[in-house]
Amino acid sequence: MTALDFAGYATAALMTAVALWRMPAALWGGEDDRRRRALWGCYAGFAAGLWAKTGAVRVGLNNSPVTDLSVLIKHYTATIAVLAILSYIVAVYGRYPEGGTVPRHVRFARLIQQVAAKASVATLTVLTVLFFTVVDRSVPSDRFVPEHAGQWGATLYMSVLYLYLGPASAVCAFQWALAAADARLTHLRVGLGMMAFAVVIGAGYTVSRVVFLWVGMVDTPSASFALEFDEITESAQIVLFVLFALGASLPAFHRGWREAKLWRAQTRLHHLWHALMTAFPDQPFEPPRSLRRELVRFDTPADLRVDRWAADIADAMERLRHYVPDALRPAARQAAADDKPAMGGEGPLADAYWIHAALTAKTDGAPAGAAAAFSATPATDQDGEVAWLVRVAAAYRTISTDRVRQLLDSLEETA
Repeated sequence: MTALDFAGYATAALMTAVALWRMPAALWGGEDDRRRRALWGCYAGFAAGLWAKTGAVRVGLNNSPVTDLSVLIKHYTATIAVLAILSYIVAVYGRYPEGGTVPRHVRFARLIQQVAAKASVATLTVLTVLFFTVVDRSVPSDRFVPEHAGQWGATLYMSVLYLYLGPASAVCAFQWALAAADARLTHLRVGLGMMAFAVVIGAGYTVSRVVFLWVGMVDTPSASFALEFDEITESAQIVLFVLFALGASLPAFHRGWREAKLWRAQTRLHHLWHALMTAFPDQPFEPPRSLRRELVRFDTPADLRVDRWAADIADAMERLRHYVPDALRPAARQAAADDKPAMGGEGPLADAYWIHAALTAKTDGAPAGAAAAFSATPATDQDGEVAWLVRVAAAYRTISTDRVRQLLDSLEETA
């Protein structure tokens, strides 16, 4: 097996993995996921076409009763896949303000998509007729283009295919480039840029092979040159599909990474949140449950659950202010400084001491009174607040009950 053959298998496996990954949202998703069915159709079509190009499948199909069947299959799937991705692009990236003027590039993309939809049936029909009539299939081929260089039937057949794929690829590249330029999120901009560059490679692949075939009609290339040209263009196509698969998956990977971070935040916040909600059972919407049961809940998105826990913790801290004196705040800072002199009296450990001591005082039956002084969380947004509370929760778990008792006893002695 050559390096090119191995890369072909790897690329087919990669595209198949992306298609399987996206299949649930495409087949069973809601209204927002219906547009993604076209995108999934592109992945599935390209995956089928790539498997038809791999060595074992290619040889098996080409030596079947229908000679060179792999060629027809991969061109069928490529035609359908390009139509699917073009439909998706027009639907998603062809948006504009309601009631406003439709931008020129959107009108052009829609026109190409409409033409492509009608032309796809004609293209597949013509390809089928040419394949079974004018293409020389007397001997099964291994590399279709180099082995048919200089033959008018194969040249005509491939020209029809590339006449369809070329303009569609150009529109895809143009739309994705515009979308990448307008994207505000870095991961989305990078992903769209990779997909646009992949389609640019695809357009170059198409043009180069058309030129090769028609030049070959005038001056038939040598077998070695034709094979070398085929290997170079096939290598470029592998790069194309790798960029396409990774670029299309990057936003989803980013969402998955964010989900993992939210899951981690839940695991770290749960102990503190559970302790506070147990002290104030009337505060949460539902009674607090174990971490295992909370993590397997799917009725609430992870981001909303983390935001809710952060709000619950903040509200509980506000209520705890009524069970402790003003002196607890400086005492908590001093306790934190004694534990970690290099950190000083500020930081999450000081907040953790204050929460632990206040919670212990309430549990011991301290009467509610005026709200004690307490500085706000040093965060500028919701994500910053969650990040700070995660650090507070981690520090909270390190504080022993005996240490908290000593802190409360010191307050009584100085009262």
